[in-house]
Amino acid sequence: FFSLVAGISGGSMAAGGSGDPAEMALSKDCLEPVCLIVLGMAGSGKTTFVQRLTAYLHKKNSPPYVINLDPAVHEIPFPANIDIRDTVNYKEVMKQYGLGPNGGIVTSLNLFATRFDQVMKFIEKRQKNCQYVLIDTPGQIEVFTWSASGTIITEALASSFPSVVIYVMDTSRSTSPVTFMSNMLYACSILYKTKLPFIVVMNKTDIIDHSFAVEWMQDFETFQDALNQETTYMSNLTRSMSLVLDEFYSSLRVVGVSAVTGTGLDDFFVQVSQAAEEYQRDYRPEYERLRRTLAEAQSKQQKEQLDRLRKDMGPVVLEPGSTGSGDLELGPSDLILTRGNVDVEEEEIDSDTDDIDHQTTEESHEEPAFRNFLQVRYQSRSSKK
Repeated sequence: FFSLVAGISGGSMAAGGSGDPAEMALSKDCLEPVCLIVLGMAGSGKTTFVQRLTAYLHKKNSPPYVINLDPAVHEIPFPANIDIRDTVNYKEVMKQYGLGPNGGIVTSLNLFATRFDQVMKFIEKRQKNCQYVLIDTPGQIEVFTWSASGTIITEALASSFPSVVIYVMDTSRSTSPVTFMSNMLYACSILYKTKLPFIVVMNKTDIIDHSFAVEWMQDFETFQDALNQETTYMSNLTRSMSLVLDEFYSSLRVVGVSAVTGTGLDDFFVQVSQAAEEYQRDYRPEYERLRRTLAEAQSKQQKEQLDRLRKDMGPVVLEPGSTGSGDLELGPSDLILTRGNVDVEEEEIDSDTDDIDHQTTEESHEEPAFRNFLQVRYQSRSSKK
């Protein structure tokens, strides 16, 4: 599957598209909602970007289903359908477990992930009315990306709905080649960690245009010229890493947007539409194969457990004293299936008991002392009569 991710060739470095971008991105052909998992460094503008996406989709009469996964945020500038703060009290978690800020966020996410199956049910109920599901993650990117809860949430979404990872990058802070390379290395690691279609959103283009970063990614010599102005040890390491990431750049989707002004969102949704098609073409078959493999493994395990149970319990003999291996020997499961129905015919034959003296039959099975008691009782009744 790593080779599948490495060989993605459907991406485009260009930020534009053909036709009407909004119409292409917001078409109603897809019945399943597209999940946009928004990640990024602290201060890159993730929450503001989600707010801008929400306003944009509402304007297009296609309101999204919004999920907030940041338990430590004080206020969110968008209406959230599901808010982790309604389920987990971040400060109370820190107090009870004696944790710091980051530990409290991780623990809150872990607690929320135990109930994420309920979130999936809510999304399934609204999938006919919402075309997009927006997931805003915590400010500390490593808290979600490298935690068990982040993996559980990401894989749960990706196994049921078309999912795209959105990596928000602060363009104004990436003008240095070293800082730019750090962002690209983190983006590359997230791509291989999540194994999902990937889009790099260069945010804050209202401050500085992102064309310089696109040129660095497309032209290796231009990036080397920028690195030559750096004389630190990090510049030498960055120069070596840039050769490694050259193939990564060739298959990466990049779009420049401004979460403040809203510019570039039409181009962004064109990229989202292409990424969703890539998921259906390349990723969904892999998830379906993994689901079938898991189901087969579970079925095989259940069969082995049943065989061990039969072996441990051995054959069950219905009649005491019989040693034959014919129809009288049944396994545990066979006995359960025929419970109460083994001698149905005999029970039906014996059920006609109108000509039987029940008093004589009952007394023949009683102990002598009790039979004497019954005789005395019958004699006393007859003498009274």
